[in-house]
Amino acid sequence: MSTKDIYTPPKVWAWDAENGGEWAKINRPVAGPTHKAELPVGEHPLQLYSMGTPNGQKVTIMLEELLACGVEGAEYDAHLIRIGDGDQFSSGFVGVNPNSKIPALFDRDTGIRVFESGNILHYLAQKFGHFLPEDLAHRTEVMNWLFWLQGSAPYLGGGFGHYYAYAPRKFEYSINRFSMEAKRQMDVLNRELAENRYLGGDSYTIADMATWPWYGNLVLGWAYAAGDFLDVGSYTHLRRWAEEILERPAVQRGRIVNRTWGPEDEQLHERHDASDFDLRTQDKLSREDESA
Repeated sequence: MSTKDIYTPPKVWAWDAENGGEWAKINRPVAGPTHKAELPVGEHPLQLYSMGTPNGQKVTIMLEELLACGVEGAEYDAHLIRIGDGDQFSSGFVGVNPNSKIPALFDRDTGIRVFESGNILHYLAQKFGHFLPEDLAHRTEVMNWLFWLQGSAPYLGGGFGHYYAYAPRKFEYSINRFSMEAKRQMDVLNRELAENRYLGGDSYTIADMATWPWYGNLVLGWAYAAGDFLDVGSYTHLRRWAEEILERPAVQRGRIVNRTWGPEDEQLHERHDASDFDLRTQDKLSREDESA
């Protein structure tokens, strides 16, 4: 290692807006809005402001699962928040989530704002009485895994994903540190799923909905182009679980809502009606534009 690679922290840290790589323009050390803008409001009870990242997928999968159960009150509008453009720093969005992170939900029926993806799942499960067991022991086990996910995923995304796929430079120490942790986490899940069909038992719950977008996508080889690097195929029980959940129609719908990358038939930028999955995915809109 040359001396130019050695970083000595200053006595007092100062923000350098130019030093942050791909996401430097939207990262800052203060909270609050950067500009005034109202959020759009649709006609349904639930207004979701999100993007189809793993955290965003958690909520759209949950909402689609509720609708598949016949819960009419779970109809929702999913408005796209383009985090690369800084939409999450508008005054309207900060009013729903002062932390300026997607997803954020506003329930027009109750007047309640809900932020943090795990809390949104918990709120919806409590409100509609689905996907959270009533039995105290089973319910607690499900919540164990929901809290595990909320604490663990930042090491996968902000740790491994950042340093392996997004950081402007590759650092061996950082990649090794978070690769070890990502594999340890997959092993935790793999051992649990060797004994149980789903996380925490034999029923599909919000713990699975929260975890699948992160670790399901990872073990299926879709996240960070890191499938070979992390040897994801060796986690056989985790992969069995991931494949089984992917077969659910509600998951197939929910995972593409507010998605703006990948194959165009897997992008539904905004969702305002169930028919949008058939009529308004990006491949269909592109064909309409070409024929206009």
